[in-house]
Amino acid sequence: MENRKVLKSGEFLVEEVEANDIFIPEEYNEEQQMIAETIKDFLAAELYPNLDQLDSPDIQLMKTILKKSGDLGLMGISLPEEYNGFGQDFVTQMLAAETIGAGYSFSVAFMAHCGIGTLPIMYYGNEDQRQRYVTKLAIGELLGAYCLTEPGAGSDANSGKTQAKLSEDGTHYILNGQKMWITNANFADVQTVFAKIDNDRVLSAFIVERNYPGVVISPDEKKMGIKGSSTAQVFYNDVKVPVENLLGKRGEGFRIALSILHMGRIKLGANVLGAAKKAITDSVQYANERKQFGVLISTFGALKYKMAEQVIRTFALESAIYRVSKDIDRQIELNKIAGMDKGKAAVEGIAHYAVEAAILKVYGSEVLDYVIDEAVQIHGGMGYSAEMAVERGYRDSRINRIFEGTNEINRLLVVDTAMKRGMKGDFDLVGKAEELKANLTKIVETENEGESYYDEKMRTVRNFKRAILIVLNSASNAFGRQFVQEQEVLINLSDMITELYIAESTALRVKKMELIKGESNMAVYRQILDVMIYDAASKIEKNGMDAINSFASGEEAQNLIVAVKGLSSVKGVNVMMARRVIANKLIEDNSYKF
Repeated sequence: MENRKVLKSGEFLVEEVEANDIFIPEEYNEEQQMIAETIKDFLAAELYPNLDQLDSPDIQLMKTILKKSGDLGLMGISLPEEYNGFGQDFVTQMLAAETIGAGYSFSVAFMAHCGIGTLPIMYYGNEDQRQRYVTKLAIGELLGAYCLTEPGAGSDANSGKTQAKLSEDGTHYILNGQKMWITNANFADVQTVFAKIDNDRVLSAFIVERNYPGVVISPDEKKMGIKGSSTAQVFYNDVKVPVENLLGKRGEGFRIALSILHMGRIKLGANVLGAAKKAITDSVQYANERKQFGVLISTFGALKYKMAEQVIRTFALESAIYRVSKDIDRQIELNKIAGMDKGKAAVEGIAHYAVEAAILKVYGSEVLDYVIDEAVQIHGGMGYSAEMAVERGYRDSRINRIFEGTNEINRLLVVDTAMKRGMKGDFDLVGKAEELKANLTKIVETENEGESYYDEKMRTVRNFKRAILIVLNSASNAFGRQFVQEQEVLINLSDMITELYIAESTALRVKKMELIKGESNMAVYRQILDVMIYDAASKIEKNGMDAINSFASGEEAQNLIVAVKGLSSVKGVNVMMARRVIANKLIEDNSYKF
């Protein structure tokens, strides 16, 4: 295992990281690049010519294309070789998820099958269950779905009413209930279904086959976007599920559901990255063809702003995604060294980074919403026409802020999970914060003589961390046990933490890129970093002010405000010229090549 510093989830709040300790996309190996190219070729040959027909919708065509991806081996990237998979590491899984993300509703069906439709059985199933199901799910012989959400239990998954009772002869569980918003429902052969056994307080999980008597699937929902994917309600009417299809232990279902949601969140971050890159390429190619007032619209400053901002946010998202992906790979290896089997080592490694998963789900889905919204705007009236790819992308994007737990819930999770990890002793959150508050007038790090470009960026990042810690600690002390109920303040803090993590990830990536490529090739990337940190500072300051004014007053509020203003202070940036440099590279390349 590489000798690099591995931070625990949320530990970035109190610890520093070196550029050499993170993985960046510029380090992909030849095999990883080949997998990505295979997926791009598959989308170009099998998917893009059929998008209109898929969205009609044509569920059978979707099933056919999914099975073709299975024939190519794309469904087995994350699965061990002994179950017909390719046993790739988490970074490669995320690269595959990113590349598939350019596939509109196909990416939803594909990711649901490969992720939530397959991995619960892989990670929590016994050897018999893996042989019966995972070996076939890995190659598309069977297709999978995940049945958790119920009409009365959306975000509060454990309040579901679906029931399972053991039959008198002890051979079956009798399943009764209803699930909704089930992706792949109308063609999935295998479902992971969550239900409570008897009067249990928590869920259990079951492997249910579509053809079991009593499984009834409604017609597909009519949706705003992702029209090509199957989304339907599923009803269970006295369905007999063999006892050997209980997944994991009785009462372990809620844990399974949460673990799989962490995985789904982080992979959604990769998915939307692929969609954003495609939307940027669509934007610049249109701007490089469309003329107004006798000149190409790509020459207009207003459009350069939009295209540069698309690039900055997407590049920053990518930096954070692959940073945490490598952290997860290292955690999985540590789990194996500690004696866990492959399945448990993987699921525990992914679930460990719950703070970062929630950050990337929120930030990524909102980056894509920004990118695709501006893509439509760059296209003008044509962007509103169904002729253009950006119209489909715009409709498809909106679901990502709801999928895998709403962004509101994930924002709350960022703070709640980080605090719990700190209280548990994973890192010294409280101690660091108390130390800072005791020296409130002296905690702002200022410029040192001879400070290098990257020294200045990392000093700024350290100041961001200090701002967050003093606001977090002060809010927690002010509200006490009621803190978890103060959602507006929690969301302020979550947005501060998110901006910090993305800014730090981007700074570390650009610094490491320079070590690889040399300073002479880094002008445009320094411009990306300059604008990203400059904007992050204002967002951190604004959220900090809003939080402080919600719980403090008088001298305490004034002292905290002065500290946060000082800690979020950054050097001025000529953002107009920086964005023009970034946009000009995009325009020259005529596609996203950052």
